[in-house]
Amino acid sequence: MSAIQKNIEQTSESYSATFTQGHLALPPAKKYLVLTCMDARIDPARAFGIELGDAHVIRNAGASAVDALRSIVISEQLLGTNEIVLVKHTGCGMLTFKNEDAYGVVEKNLGEEAVAELKAKNLDFLPFPKLEKAVEEDVAFLKASKLVPESVTISGWVYEVESGKTRRVV
Repeated sequence: MSAIQKNIEQTSESYSATFTQGHLALPPAKKYLVLTCMDARIDPARAFGIELGDAHVIRNAGASAVDALRSIVISEQLLGTNEIVLVKHTGCGMLTFKNEDAYGVVEKNLGEEAVAELKAKNLDFLPFPKLEKAVEEDVAFLKASKLVPESVTISGWVYEVESGKTRRVV
């Protein structure tokens, strides 16, 4: 068992010993979802004031709305959320490369067969060169999608990893 797995096991014992919120309902109580980046420097619950059971939190590389659409539809259509808060962040790794760079690293590390799989799946890593513009584009994508009802409130934000502040973009 790895050190990470041992930590999970030990933490689970401690956490579950005093856990009292197993009664929470499946749908999020405050009927919203937060889409943010998987970056380890972001603690969505603390940074955005989310209590257990309040909201769905969807995380992926770059807080991509395109990548999260499946989860967004499930959250809204099956579990009743009616607001999306999209939060990208400063210092995001998605600002640092292009698709060609990612394909090159995959080829170097995993070989031609892995690149062939990427190409067969037409995988776009969805990098972006401008942070605020990417927030605006993802919000526009969601607003234009027939899979997101017009009644859903959508906002776009930037979390500053340097200060812990979150500012609204759109």
